[in-house]
Amino acid sequence: FPQVYRGSVKDFPGFDASQDAEALYNAMKGFGSDKDAILDLITSRSNKQRVEICQAYKSQYGKDLIADLKYELTGKFERLIVSLMRPPAYSDAKEIKDAIAGIGTDEKCLIEILASRTNQEIHDLVAAYKDAYERDLEADVVGDTSGHFKKMLVVLLQVHLHPTRALPPSPSHKDLLEAGELKWGTDEAQFIYILGRRSKQHLRLVFDEYLKISGKPIERTIRGELSGDFEKLMLAVVKCIRSTAEYFAERLYKAMKGLGTRDNTLIRIMVSRSEIDMLDIREVFRTKYEKSLYNMIKEDTSGEYKKALLKLCGGDDE
Repeated sequence: FPQVYRGSVKDFPGFDASQDAEALYNAMKGFGSDKDAILDLITSRSNKQRVEICQAYKSQYGKDLIADLKYELTGKFERLIVSLMRPPAYSDAKEIKDAIAGIGTDEKCLIEILASRTNQEIHDLVAAYKDAYERDLEADVVGDTSGHFKKMLVVLLQVHLHPTRALPPSPSHKDLLEAGELKWGTDEAQFIYILGRRSKQHLRLVFDEYLKISGKPIERTIRGELSGDFEKLMLAVVKCIRSTAEYFAERLYKAMKGLGTRDNTLIRIMVSRSEIDMLDIREVFRTKYEKSLYNMIKEDTSGEYKKALLKLCGGDDE
């Protein structure tokens, strides 16, 4: 079956990179910038087209479009627009670099990216990180994390080296039972080995079988047997195996509910999923939280930042 496109942002018909470059140049020249013009143009082009606009801008004006946008815009709106201009792998690389730079680590960001990306996306991320920062991503992650959390992140980073590593079906559900439920103390290495190195299809069968045998979902065992960031990472891996769209719907809801908005999370997800599965995320969101993603963004954000997020959302499901 042909894959049905589930993103909210599509290629702009009749696209002309040099015309768009000129429009952006004009929107930024002189005193103050035309933020609405910048917003409308950038959110209605696909990532591939935005990359071409950057190239056209460079050859027409000898300037770096991303640098100019950073100079002209501010705050959350600037972060969102600049994220849209980077190819996905470079956007992920920047997020991870920020997550491990300086004192302290943003574990939630590491978990979200490394638990949810496909083998190919991880492969591209590792290459983009090397290209952008002349550093080895795995070495940087190892240097910044510890324990079983670190071991699992390394497994997730290495899977792309062996995409065929989806091992043939084996009694993994029994292995998981023995690693957790039936064991005095937990064999974390076994959890890492099974959840980190098998295909999604295989693991879904394992989870079903596990439920039959133990009478409880694997998530409950993970909560009971593991702890801290390692537990959060394993739960994220399981959620993404079951449904990536549901995982992201939940992340978006948590980023906006209650007081204050976790804007970095909101921006990262809206940008990274706008050309992958935003329509699926919206559908799950509507069912799960009985309100549309569009409405929640509308109530929770403001100004140009809000307008840009709503464009990426692509429509209201109320």
